[in-house]
Amino acid sequence: TALFNSHIPHGNASLLLRRVKVQDKGRYKCYTTLIQSVIVEITDEMVTCSSQNIYPIPQVAWATDPPSAQEALENSTTKTTDHKGLFTVESMLRILGNVSNYTYFCSVISADKTQIWTASRKNQEDITQEEGYALSIPCIAPHSLQNFSLTWTFDSSNDPIVILRYDHRTRHSFNLWEGEAELDQDLLLLGDGSLVLFKPQSEEHSGTYTCSFSGLQSRHIIQTRVNITVSRTDSHRCNGTDPVEAAHHKGLNTAASCIIRHDGADRNREPAQSDAQFELLRSVPNVDEDSSVTSLPDTKEEEDEEETPLDGSDGLQPSNLQRDGFENTKPVLSIP
Repeated sequence: TALFNSHIPHGNASLLLRRVKVQDKGRYKCYTTLIQSVIVEITDEMVTCSSQNIYPIPQVAWATDPPSAQEALENSTTKTTDHKGLFTVESMLRILGNVSNYTYFCSVISADKTQIWTASRKNQEDITQEEGYALSIPCIAPHSLQNFSLTWTFDSSNDPIVILRYDHRTRHSFNLWEGEAELDQDLLLLGDGSLVLFKPQSEEHSGTYTCSFSGLQSRHIIQTRVNITVSRTDSHRCNGTDPVEAAHHKGLNTAASCIIRHDGADRNREPAQSDAQFELLRSVPNVDEDSSVTSLPDTKEEEDEEETPLDGSDGLQPSNLQRDGFENTKPVLSIP
């Protein structure tokens, strides 16, 4: 009868034979289960490192870049076994300060110390940029890697897609966003896998970008949230409600007119001109070639000053202020 205890500490997997018989004579081999992978994840307050299906019991070690004092790396580690006697380890470390300040490294070490599997994770600061301008999303390996592969994924609705993949050994690459994004091949050889977006657009390119370096017994992940904003020169908000297209006209306040998109219909909204704007408009002569401003008798001008302008016109003819929903770029004074 043989007794095997998977809970023997320090990697001691001794096999105890009871009532040894002649037929039990022979060679016995002890097998270990190698570390297959290590996963590091970051939540709001904790960094979690896990690995499974390992035998004997492995050790877990933490580190950061920039380096942190050992007492700051105190962690809580649990080790459980399944019905086969294989171990799963999970270690949790509290985030130090701002989550984007550090890269977190977790190493799972085999009992005989012949295998060390290291994974790292860094959540970078969010990037916000106006659409239409080239953008570089940083992704630099924490140390020199040999024969690595690099994968970029993009997630805008909890459904990540692989947009780019590169194999350092074969130099082969796959680019789903050909013509929209690329890697610098020369920088890749130096461990810089930053992704360049040529002309990112608000709807198509806003989301979470994740780059992953995979090498021999190592994996390093860098995640960045990118927000591409609508160009200020093309669009802004009117009264803080719906997005609108600005009507830019020479000599007039750009906020004086806007087109509000609502249920597929365009509606004009014209804020009232200020007194200063009204006086400015009255001082501008008509620039049409076939018309001119005619001087009137003083008595007539006095009568004009006593007349009350129509509501919304401010003394100007509405037909000259509105043209297809925009303010007229050549305002004409109303002359009786």
